[in-house]
Amino acid sequence: QVQLVESGGGLVQAGGSLRLSCAASGRSFSTYAMGWFRQAPGKEREFLAAISSNSNTYYADSVKGRFTISRDNAKKTVYLQMNSLKPEDTAVYYCAARAYTAKTYGHEYEYWGQGTQVTVSA
Repeated sequence: QVQLVESGGGLVQAGGSLRLSCAASGRSFSTYAMGWFRQAPGKEREFLAAISSNSNTYYADSVKGRFTISRDNAKKTVYLQMNSLKPEDTAVYYCAARAYTAKTYGHEYEYWGQGTQVTVSA
């Protein structure tokens, strides 16, 4: 069983940066692949980035070059560094976990956090 808690969201001006954190509880964090997703009001959940258990990374085209996913297994935490934020990045951001292999579809993740709100003002 894995419990995930996101933090680091907030209000930022366009062009600014935020770093989201997702702290995991439970054993064997290093064997889990972690993903970041977001959902804006009235829109479907969107894949952003994922990192496998061996730290291979994957990004959606919409955030490639602006967002960076990383993990610290000793702290059982995954991060999403977000730079050059745009108003269209406004959404609730979720982290998710699944065993070993990173995936880009939300339904393939077993565990989810409660989400953290990111608001980017113009």
